[in-house]
Amino acid sequence: MRLSLLDRSRTRAGYPDAAALGHTIERAVVAERLGYHRFWVAEHHAVPGIASASPPVLLGALGARTSTIRIGSGGVMLPHHQPLVVAEQFLMLDALYPDRVDLGVGRTLGFTVPVRRALRHGADAPDTFIEDIEELRDHLDGAAAITARPAAARTIPVFVLATGRGLAVAAALGLPVVIGGPVLSSPSLPDALATYRKEFRPSSRAPEPSVTVSLDVLVADSDAEARELALPEAWAMARSRQTGEFGPLEAVEAIRAQPWTSQLRDRVEAHLAQGAVGSPGTVRSQLDRVVEATGAVEIMAFSSTYDRNAQAASDAALRDLVLG
Repeated sequence: MRLSLLDRSRTRAGYPDAAALGHTIERAVVAERLGYHRFWVAEHHAVPGIASASPPVLLGALGARTSTIRIGSGGVMLPHHQPLVVAEQFLMLDALYPDRVDLGVGRTLGFTVPVRRALRHGADAPDTFIEDIEELRDHLDGAAAITARPAAARTIPVFVLATGRGLAVAAALGLPVVIGGPVLSSPSLPDALATYRKEFRPSSRAPEPSVTVSLDVLVADSDAEARELALPEAWAMARSRQTGEFGPLEAVEAIRAQPWTSQLRDRVEAHLAQGAVGSPGTVRSQLDRVVEATGAVEIMAFSSTYDRNAQAASDAALRDLVLG
C-alpha cells in the first residue's frame, strides 16, 4: 500500500494567505522525510480558504525544497487551460525534477458563477474533457503536430480525478484514477469501479487499472481528540453551506465560542462522519474497509486542521499506521 498526501494550502484565521503556501512547502519537506510516496497540491480559484490557485507554480517551489518524494497536481482543471500550456508547464517541471512529477487532471469548474465567468467558462461551454486529455497526452509524449518544449525526455504519469464520468474517461484512455469526495460515498461506486476495471484499455502509462483513494484522514491518541482536530475543516464546510463562502480554518476554541444552530451542528456531524478520523485503531479499521471496498493500491490523505503541530503529529501517526 502506497501512502501519499494532498495539501490544499488551507488558509488559517490570523495568518496572511501567503503563509499557507509556506506551510504547504514545510509539510512536503516533512512528508518526504517520513517516507510518503507523493505530495500533491490543488487548484482552486478565488476561494478564501485555499491559497493554491496554480499547481505548476507551487510545484516548482516544492521541487526545489525536496529531492525524492513525487510531486504533482490533484489536480489541474483542464476546462480552464489549453492542453499545450499545461503540457509545457509539466514538461518544464519534469526537466527540473526528473522522474518525480505527476499530472492529475480534473474537470471541476469554479465554485460560483462569478468565478466561472472570470475563468471564461460559461454554462453552455461544451464538455471536451476526454478530447483535452488526449491532446494533452499527445503534447506530453511528443506525438502532436507541434512539439511542446522542453521536448519529452520520459513519460509523465497522468491520473484522472474521477468526478462525474471520470471513471469512464480513465477506462477509455487507459489511465489510473483518484476517487474521493461524493464519488467515494456513492452507492453506485462498486458498479462504477467494476465497469472501470472491465472496460480499461491498457496504455503506455498504465498497463492495468489502478485506483487511488483520497479521503480526509486525521489520527490522534483518541477518537475524541481526533474529532477536535477535524472540527475546523468540518466547521468551514458547514458554514460554507450557509454563507456560500469556504473560509479559512479557525481555532477550535474560536469555533466553540460561536453560536451553533441545530442545522449547523448536523452538517458538522455529517462531515465528521465522512473521513477516517480517530485513534490509530479506529483509523486503521476505517482505511481497511475503504481499501477492501475499492481495491485501492494507494491512500492519498487530504486532511487539514488549524493546529499545525497537531497536523504534523497526525501525518507521522498515519505514516506509522500504514507503512509501519
